[in-house]
Amino acid sequence: MYKLSTILPIFMFPFMAFVVNAFLGRKLPRKGDWLATLGIIISFVYSLIIFKDFMSVYSADYFVHKVFNWIDLSHGSNVFKIDLGIYLDNMSVIMLLMVTGVASLIHVFSTWYMDHDSRHGRFFVYLPLFTSAMIGLVLANNLLMLFIFWEIMGFCSYSLIGIYNEKEKAGDASLKAFMTTRVGDVLFLLGILAIWSVIGNVNYVDIYAAIANGTFQGHTVLGISLTTFAAFTIFCGNIGKSAQFPLQVWLPDAMMGPTPGSALIHAATMVAAGVYLSLRIFPLLDAAGLLPLVAFIGGITALGAATIALVQTDIKAVLAYSTISQLGYMVLGIGVGSYNAAFMHIITHAIFKACLFMSAGSVIHAIHEQEMPKMGGLRKKLPYTFIAMMCCTLAIAGIPLFTGFVSKDRILGDALYLGFFADQPWYMTLPAIMGFLGALLTPFYMFRMMFLTFFGQPRDHHIYDHCHEEHLTWNHNVPLLILSIFTLGVFFSGSLTGQGIVKIFPKEKMEWFKVLVEAPDVKKFIDHPREELGRIDTRPLKIFPTSEYNHQSGYYGPNYDEHKLHSAHVYGAIGSIIVALLGVLIAYLMYIRKALNPATFVNAFSGWYRALVNKYYFDDLYVGLLIKKGLLGFNRALSWFDMGVYDRFAIDGWEKVNRVMFRTSRWFDNVIIDSIGVDGVGTSVNIFNLILRIIQSGKIQFYFIVLIFVVVSYILGLKV
Repeated sequence: MYKLSTILPIFMFPFMAFVVNAFLGRKLPRKGDWLATLGIIISFVYSLIIFKDFMSVYSADYFVHKVFNWIDLSHGSNVFKIDLGIYLDNMSVIMLLMVTGVASLIHVFSTWYMDHDSRHGRFFVYLPLFTSAMIGLVLANNLLMLFIFWEIMGFCSYSLIGIYNEKEKAGDASLKAFMTTRVGDVLFLLGILAIWSVIGNVNYVDIYAAIANGTFQGHTVLGISLTTFAAFTIFCGNIGKSAQFPLQVWLPDAMMGPTPGSALIHAATMVAAGVYLSLRIFPLLDAAGLLPLVAFIGGITALGAATIALVQTDIKAVLAYSTISQLGYMVLGIGVGSYNAAFMHIITHAIFKACLFMSAGSVIHAIHEQEMPKMGGLRKKLPYTFIAMMCCTLAIAGIPLFTGFVSKDRILGDALYLGFFADQPWYMTLPAIMGFLGALLTPFYMFRMMFLTFFGQPRDHHIYDHCHEEHLTWNHNVPLLILSIFTLGVFFSGSLTGQGIVKIFPKEKMEWFKVLVEAPDVKKFIDHPREELGRIDTRPLKIFPTSEYNHQSGYYGPNYDEHKLHSAHVYGAIGSIIVALLGVLIAYLMYIRKALNPATFVNAFSGWYRALVNKYYFDDLYVGLLIKKGLLGFNRALSWFDMGVYDRFAIDGWEKVNRVMFRTSRWFDNVIIDSIGVDGVGTSVNIFNLILRIIQSGKIQFYFIVLIFVVVSYILGLKV
């Protein structure tokens, strides 16, 4: 069974590659890119071994939970301990396999893409640190440990986005990403503190147990239920990290960094971390009653980003907005109770989005151009890139047989059930409507990208003629082709649609994903066992019941009705196929057959077109209004108060007070202390000494005169 040496190498190998490259990378061959790549590949091998072990147990209840004491400041009856640890369940193990597998292929691809780049060495310092931080986040057993690695990833994303620091736009984009995500991170930290104040730690299992035991009931923060406050603030961390509405503005600018870095940010690490966090706190969101809000945030994000992608001409910008849209689908899935499908979409999206970004990098590297209207006909020059990118486009577009259809269709099916079949308020139909509209736009803008890039005649012959023909290379297009293989839905589902309508493989284990990943049942975590970090796990596997396939599993929303849920998924599957094929058809008619003129729609909807080009004016709102007129005005007011009030009165005024006090104390010292107290005492002594010397002269005549004077005075006194 598991021991420390089985798990820690997953994190330690890429982290040690970072340490070595940070200090010795310039002296190593190829500036250490091979070391970073080797480190993450070894991590992938260990992740694969653990994944195989979990699959052999085949139980949704199986877990490994190991802890150690990090800080102990307890004194007497006052107890203050911080424990960190490792928590592995089926979800985290699958996540580990995805992160290390996709990151390994990105590292391999980066050795080709960054080969002659001036930032080659620095890039391979940040890349393994970024990956190891994501691994640490997945391994974490509590929100504090997750937050630590969360912030390390924020630093790495800032560094990778702005790695070309001689470009002003790159620097601005890195700052924009860093500061925007900080908004969510501050709220996330407040949520952690709120939970800590009640149960004394933020371990996942203890949070679940507290929900089951009603520990949070009766506690409030600022007059708000603590459960609601903590769930909302922690979810705000997801809004920032996963670029959800209204903090979506940073992610499109993240493409300013090298394309492999964009692939890592947009696929396997940064943005996936936010959704992973929401899945971990799913019981808290449910207990707080925030799932409808989560569904609306996801639906708005999915549809809004999809509409902006329609007008993008930069190939990486299209992929950036498609990332935001797909993240919206994941959050939408969480909000409608589609826990299993939301997590599946994290995995499927990571695979095809990493491949899409690396394929875009292959195109950009070949023609040194990112504007799609200048491309065309490149499938003849870049056949392997074209094949990989087409497979991934079919996946993200939701075409049957591909992964995107399986995961997205399940989300839409649950959204359809919640909105139209589950006797919910009318407004719960809106997330489903937004989801299906986004599902219509996704194939359109993705195939628009494919048609403009790879089909038709070259629109810029200078670019086309200077594009070298692509050859099969182990560190160039082989990683793309490997990822494209895993865009097939059969790796995640045993049926054509993912809903069991058209079965391909009758064996129940082909639906392993749906069987093994379940939303946490908080009652199971009361008195949840855990072991010391260094202890070998010796539990008998027979205590974990083997999970069985149930085609209706995965939905955790209200008003569960098996028959209606099945009907909703059938309608959802049919609707998904229709809107996906319709989106492809419109793109084909517009950009291949030329039967539809895009200019006609631009002119007919010129106002909306301007809004899309300006990204719904969110940057103008934040920069022009909120920052320049709001925060900068507030900053100027603070500056005036600092300079005009605090400095003038508290600092400069106190200086004047000090001068008066100095003069007064100097006068007191000179006159009272020195002149009177010190010199006066000396003068008094001298005068007294003079008197004594006169009186005590030693002459007997003087003493005789004094005696006569005293006697006469006495006699006169008697007479009176």
